[in-house]
Amino acid sequence: MAYDFKNYCETYMFGMAIMQYKEAIEHGFPVRVFDAVMAYEPTYLGSCIFSIYFDRYQYTGGAHGNTIRASQTWNLSTCQTVKLNELVNCLPNNRTYILTQVAAQIEKNPDIYFENYIELIAESFNENSFYCTPNGVVIYYQQYDIAPYSSGIREFLIPYSNCVKNPSKLCCKNSSK
Repeated sequence: MAYDFKNYCETYMFGMAIMQYKEAIEHGFPVRVFDAVMAYEPTYLGSCIFSIYFDRYQYTGGAHGNTIRASQTWNLSTCQTVKLNELVNCLPNNRTYILTQVAAQIEKNPDIYFENYIELIAESFNENSFYCTPNGVVIYYQQYDIAPYSSGIREFLIPYSNCVKNPSKLCCKNSSK
């Protein structure tokens, strides 16, 4: 992901910056500064599980920049990424359980969300938009998905329980298995 972002910055963003620089100089406008940052945050490292998210920020003009989050959770004993359905097994089904948990958390402070957040949390739900923490699985939504920019990337912690498995339980007890 870092290499892809670097390539994007060196080709597309750099080309766009040059074009806008030339246009600003030609018309006597202030030169706009572009910015690109990729940061990462490890969120879980236990047993054989490693979970991390990456925030990719870019500013190319306008009122503010834009951040896009991606995440990965790895089972290091199998060298495979962990899927959300490996961690969540709730009735009536995983998606309904997750959306109910998200809606319940939003209802505690609905003013920072769009009025139609119930439809938006379902429409914008992405089963890859999660990471693990020591306390539970965090489901997140990108900026503008369910709330204004000023609300940021919205995160919802769903604690480990009978139907939300701590990822460490996915680890093999014996490496020969």
